Amino acid sequence: MAFANKYTDVDLVKRLQEGEEDALTIIYKEYWEMMFLAAYNLVKDRSVCEDIVQEVFISLWQRRANLQIKVSLKSYLYTSTVYKVYDHFSKNKKMAKDELFDNFESKIETSNPETKLMHEELIHLLDSIIDTLPDKCKEVYKLSRENMLSNKEIAEQLNISQRTVEGHISKALKILKESLGVAVSVEFILFFLK
Repeated sequence: MAFANKYTDVDLVKRLQEGEEDALTIIYKEYWEMMFLAAYNLVKDRSVCEDIVQEVFISLWQRRANLQIKVSLKSYLYTSTVYKVYDHFSKNKKMAKDELFDNFESKIETSNPETKLMHEELIHLLDSIIDTLPDKCKEVYKLSRENMLSNKEIAEQLNISQRTVEGHISKALKILKESLGVAVSVEFILFFLK
């Protein structure tokens, strides 16, 4: 990293929280290319990717006072970028949404090594967060996501009410969202964990 000797992620985030525009400039110069490539691997439209990266930085600046990054700054920005790509496609359903979702894993596999590594880090982080869930909550969540069971099927299998299943899933998603420290939607988390 170009700024590794001068600033740590913690220093940059603190400076950003204090409203220092220079911190945003340093972050932008260091990470914009990685973010652009992450978006481009999925969207393949230069103009859209530039807009997505700009939106991430605008959001970063607007939310700076309450910013809590619990992963590396690089992982945070990668996740935010991929979320913005997802958000772009969900808002523009007439665009090839199926192309993004159906080929997401293959696009990650054929992307550059840095993008693959960040994707693997994110999946590892999500898995480690899931492992910290309370036992019953984790069991319900895994039945829902890994076994693709409906809430009704989970309720029947575990002999609990559907409302209890919904409560466990909501709790798991809340913990995931808070732990990631990124303003993501439930749909994004569910999509990313397919």
